[in-house]
Order: sequence, then C-alpha cells, then structure tokens
Amino acid sequence: MFIKVTRSGPRQYVQLVEAYRDDSGRPKQRTLATLGRLDQMDSGLESVISGLLRVTGQPAGSSATSPAIAPAIAPAVSCRLSGASGAAAQPVVHFESARDFGDVWALTQLWNSLGFDRLRTLFRRTRHTIDVEALIRVMVLNRLCDPDSKLGVLRWLERVSLPGIMCESITHQHLLRAMDALVDSHEEVEAVLAGLLRPLVDQDLAIVFYDMTTIRASGLSQEEGDLRHFGMAKEGLIARQVMLGVVQTAQGLPLYHEVFDGNTAEVTTLKPIIQKIVQRFPVKRVIAVADRGLLSSDNLADLQAITLPGGGQLEFILAVPGRRYADFIDLLGPVHAAQCADALQEVVSETRWNDLRLVVAHDPQVALEAGAKRDRRIEALEQQAAQWTGKLDAQDSAKRSGKNSKKDSDQVVVKKVRGRKLSDGGARARFYHEVCEAHLARIVKVDLKSELFSYGIDERSLAHARLMDGKLLLVTNVADLSPEEVVRRYKSLADIERGFRVLKSEIEIGPIYHRLPGRIRAHAAICFMALILYRVMRTRLHASDTALSPERALAQLRRIQHHRIILNDSQPVAGLSSVTTQHAAILAALNIQKPNLDTQLTLL
Repeated sequence: MFIKVTRSGPRQYVQLVEAYRDDSGRPKQRTLATLGRLDQMDSGLESVISGLLRVTGQPAGSSATSPAIAPAIAPAVSCRLSGASGAAAQPVVHFESARDFGDVWALTQLWNSLGFDRLRTLFRRTRHTIDVEALIRVMVLNRLCDPDSKLGVLRWLERVSLPGIMCESITHQHLLRAMDALVDSHEEVEAVLAGLLRPLVDQDLAIVFYDMTTIRASGLSQEEGDLRHFGMAKEGLIARQVMLGVVQTAQGLPLYHEVFDGNTAEVTTLKPIIQKIVQRFPVKRVIAVADRGLLSSDNLADLQAITLPGGGQLEFILAVPGRRYADFIDLLGPVHAAQCADALQEVVSETRWNDLRLVVAHDPQVALEAGAKRDRRIEALEQQAAQWTGKLDAQDSAKRSGKNSKKDSDQVVVKKVRGRKLSDGGARARFYHEVCEAHLARIVKVDLKSELFSYGIDERSLAHARLMDGKLLLVTNVADLSPEEVVRRYKSLADIERGFRVLKSEIEIGPIYHRLPGRIRAHAAICFMALILYRVMRTRLHASDTALSPERALAQLRRIQHHRIILNDSQPVAGLSSVTTQHAAILAALNIQKPNLDTQLTLL
C-alpha cells in the first residue's frame, strides 16, 4: 500500500492505494480509501499518520509532528508500510542550506504594489531576450539588503530565495546587459517612474527640495564622454567624482535624479532640473527649495521666468550663501539693531531685496557659540604669530650681537642653536596656511608682499562677521507664507541630506567602480529606485508608530528563511520558518501580506 495524490479539475485528493495482480498476473491498483482534499488536510492527516505509526510499532512521539510538515512525512509512512516483512525502514533526509526570504519577499511585494513591475511590460517591447525587469529588481533589492558590486550580487543570490526568479540562471553578463537596457530606454523608464510616483504627489501644492552631492569614482582610465572628473568633494577633498542631483517632496519622497560631470557647477543645474519636474508632475503649484550653493543672479532670473503647465509662476525659497553676506550688510544693519541685538530667543524678520522677500532668521545662542569659536581661533593664531615673531627677533638680535662683539684671541665663544632657523618667508607661508585652514582669511590679513613677517586684523570684516553670526538669509517670491513658515520649509531641506546619507551608507552608491558613462548612469538609477523603496518603507513604518528604521525592519524580516528538504530521494519539499508576532507587525505596518509558498507537494 502507498499514498497517492490524484487530481480532479483544479483540486487534488489524497488516497490510500493498494497494488495487486489480477488473475492473469497483470499489475493493477485499487483505491482503499480517500483521505480527503490535499488543501484541507490539517489535523485529520496527523491523526491518520499517528494511527499508522502505532500499528507499525513506531515511537508514539512521531505523532507530535506538526501538520505543516505532515505531507513530508507521508512518504516515510509509505516506506514503512510497503516492507514485505513489516520491518520499519528509516527515512533518508537531506537538508539544503537555508536561504533568506522574508526581506526580499517584503521588498518584492512593495516593488509590485508601487507599480515598478510595469517595467516588465516596457522591456518586453524591446529586442532583449533576458528578463530585464527581473534583473533590475535583483540589483535594486541587493542595494537594500546587502549592497555589493555586480559580481557580489551573484554571491548574494546564493544566500537568498527570490520569489519568481531562478537565481541560479543569472550571470554577471546578464546584469550588465540589463544595465545597458536601462540606459537605452532611460526616457521610457523615467516616464514609468513618474507615473508610479505621480499619485503620491499632492496635486494642489508640491514643495520640492533640490540639492546636489558628490559621489566618489574609482579608476584612472579615460573614456569618451567620461562623467568622472576631479572636483571638490563634499568632504572637502579634491577627488575624482560624479555629481548627483536629487529632487524630493516635503514628505521625503524622491521624484527625480540626474547625474552630472564631476566638475559641474551647482548653480547651472537648477533651472533644467526644475523644468523637468514641472513637465513630469503637472501640479497646480510648485515651490522649489534649494540650498546655498544654488543661488545666483542668473538663477533668480531664470526661476522667475519658469511657467507651470497651469499658467502659474514657479515659486522658490533659496538660501543666501555665506560668501554673499557682504552684499546684504546695508540691509541687515537696521534689522539687527532693531530685532536681533537684544534677542534672547530665535527671531524671524523680513525685508525687501531686489523686489523679492528677504527673510532673516536669527538665533542668539548659535550667534554666541559662533562668535566665541571665532574669537578662540583668532586668539590661537595671534599666540602662534607672537611665538614666531619672538623667535625671528631673537635670531636677528643674535646676528647683530655676533657682528659687534669682540672676542679674545685665546677664547672662542660657541652658541648652540636647536632646530632649524626660522625665516620671515617661512613664517609668513605657515601662518597664511593656518589662517586659511581656520577660514579667517577675510579677517586676519597676512601681508604676503612684505619682506618681513607681518599681519593685521581687519576690524570692519570682523564686525561684519559678528553681525552675521547666527543668521539665516532666505530669498523667496512666495507671497502667502509667513516668515516663520518660509524658515520652516527651508529647514525641511535637511531631510534630503538624510537621503544622501542613506544613498552613501545603507545603499552604498559609492565609490563607483564602473567606467562607462552609461553604466554609471544605470548604477545611479538603480540606487535611486532603491531610495524610493527605502523612503516608502520609512513613511509606512513611521505612520504605524513602529520604532524601527527600514534597515532594522529588513534585518528582522530576514529571519524568515526558506528551507528545502529531500526525503528518500523524492522531490524536494519547501517550507518557510515561522512568522513571529514581530514579523507580522512589521508586515502589517508595511501593508504587505505574510509570505507564502506556492509549493506542489509530491507524496509518492
């Protein structure tokens, strides 16, 4: 006798079958009992297995087997029952290595629910024979789970079980071809991304934040149209890099990105980026918020000339860079004397500049700390200068005394001097370097043309610096926001800086090891898609009052693992580890159903 699974239409039934020979000796089978439908067999199958174990004299503890793995035990029961002498045969069980499943399951469900799976339809119309959408999804999920190089993606695939993807068939060339396909169809891909993001954007009012960052690039080769150039990195170093501009909403949702040459000036990128946002997202009103490095006279004129699809004018809030504070001294003097000089708490005021609103925010505590820090630096520089001046004077004094002194013929005077002698030129160069390192070149003026080491304090520049301490200057054409609301909107720009930190830390967008411009752009696009998933996860976790970050949530879900066993050389049986209460809470917060496997169990 043995267990057999039969099919009737879409349903499967479990039957107890006996093999026998008829009168003519031909082998036949007959059904002794139908145990029920396979998808409805819970505790009933367990009781049958327990009864059979008792009849065959097997240990009663075997009946404690959970219903979830009862189908896997059925072949063992069949093996025990089929022995001619009734002796129990021990099953041969082979366990395959467990694979991470919960995190990639959640991200796959999020990918499909947001509409990224529309890329599958897009790439089906191309000449590519590979599943480009699946390969892009693999690389995006890798950036969130275990970011690595494209070769590292293959090693990661050996440890995970991706729903609907045969990981063993993916090669390094497949990943590179998918990146090339992503670049070849970048306009269509951007249209798909804009379509899935558009429902998440407020159609009545959209406040968009724009900023740029630098991404370190590796390699020394030169390519035609190379994006990698040497420039000043955000870390303050000269490095080979590319520039990345990102636009996001006030809620932290990334809308658009673009890769620029590594030596691109930030001020030249603002207008074309904002124009693309206006075209892709036909909102009624757009307020663009940008940081200090993007303010210029040309930018102000260009932004005021941009018209929205509905006929309205683009509105903006731009911060004034510190290097341009001197242009506002005459305006800020009366404002500081009237509202800021005696303030004990943060104050916000407003004036006019070039027919635009100039919002001035002053924080007295920040001003006090900045002034004290600058005074300490100036004092340290003055002490250093005094030490070098004293040493130079002592050297000059020794030279003069040596020339004028008379020595007896029987006496020789020898004076030992420790260390290298200091020259005026050397002291001047070293002091100027330290002044520049302290960012005080406008206040501490070193005379670079004099033969002797000398410097002075520019009292007017020092007074201007003290006037600017603790102040934030914002230029805007938004008429219906109060000065306090303008400041609050600008301070929300800090969230895009957090997005850059996510790109550089959790997603690890850099350093970039690709050398071809197309591959660099594809790598940035993959990381941008990962950032969208990350921000959506963060928003949903925050809305559900879950005190977990996206990376911690994925780490917890990673404990849901995919297992496969092979019993008696039969077809492998797959299963998942238990979903705990914490896992269920995270999945509920993300609005994702619990993981499941569409597994066909073979019992014969």
